[in-house]
Amino acid sequence: MILREVRSWSCVNTKAIYFLAFLLCCPFLIFGQELQTPKQANDRIEQLASRVQTHRGDIPVGSGDLIHIDVFDVPDFSRDVRISQAGDISLPLVPGKIQAAGLTTFQLEEKIAEVLTSNGLVTHPQVSVFMKEQNSQPITVIGAVTKPMVYQEIRPTTLLEILSQAGGIALDAGSVVIVTRTTGQLPTLPRAQPQAEKQEQAGGAQSITIQLKDLLETGDSAYNILVNGGDVISVPRAGIIYVAGAVQQPGGYVLQTAGDQITALKAIALAHGLLGSSKAGQAVILRNDPNGGQKQEINVDLNKIMQRKTDDVRLYANDVLFVPDSKAKRILYRTGESLLVGSSYLIYRIP
Repeated sequence: MILREVRSWSCVNTKAIYFLAFLLCCPFLIFGQELQTPKQANDRIEQLASRVQTHRGDIPVGSGDLIHIDVFDVPDFSRDVRISQAGDISLPLVPGKIQAAGLTTFQLEEKIAEVLTSNGLVTHPQVSVFMKEQNSQPITVIGAVTKPMVYQEIRPTTLLEILSQAGGIALDAGSVVIVTRTTGQLPTLPRAQPQAEKQEQAGGAQSITIQLKDLLETGDSAYNILVNGGDVISVPRAGIIYVAGAVQQPGGYVLQTAGDQITALKAIALAHGLLGSSKAGQAVILRNDPNGGQKQEINVDLNKIMQRKTDDVRLYANDVLFVPDSKAKRILYRTGESLLVGSSYLIYRIP
């Protein structure tokens, strides 16, 4: 009996030694950093967005906008007018078109007053212009956000405000936000980043990649850039790998990019290591068949990997790494299914 207990303790202790050696040798682990859930990231987005005080200037009118023109005491010129695709409007008795696109409502008031005066239609016109329906300044938000949407810019708006309007990031959002602009110049980021350089695209469009980590750490305006009508905000999907069973912190772990290299040992490290009762030599990867067939089951001997007797195994988005314990594999498929369709397991973003 005593010998059995010594052997059992020795087995557990050997696992701990192997895993400790693995932690000390792995360059990808950054100690002292806490994993963050998507909900915490979204709470941070909302908090920072509410803090930002942008200059509430006027946004120029443009094609498709519906404006209301009011000329005091001259009802014949007071009406709703939709700006044409050419960017102009027409008023009764006014020869030719009035170019409106690109002007603020205040500038358009002055221009209409000048036209009425120069054509002898009104001596001292008092003109007011109000925006009734805006369609010319769409900001499109796509990808891994809670509510993909088209937002009409009615005032200067920041990237964090747009992400907040879209309900924040989705569970499988990657680590970057990409802003694409077809006209005008995108700002320069404060420091060079391999993934954050401007890129020229077809048709003269520019794109800039911003790290979510940089955006959320301080809400610095250097990263929390002003977005313009016509911009497309994209949050690429990266996917999630799941770790279940006899580990310290079971759950889902978001990849930073769709091609992120996550191995079985890194996944175990992210899950804070194995439990003492784990059967590390009998771990299994559950993987969906890309052709829609039966779920694949890939056996993984974590003991041999930690002892460098066999190669580590790469995990892909939506894989479930299951480490059995004394209950063996009888809950394997049920656990895998519940994780793949979403459950009470927490999802963590890798720092």
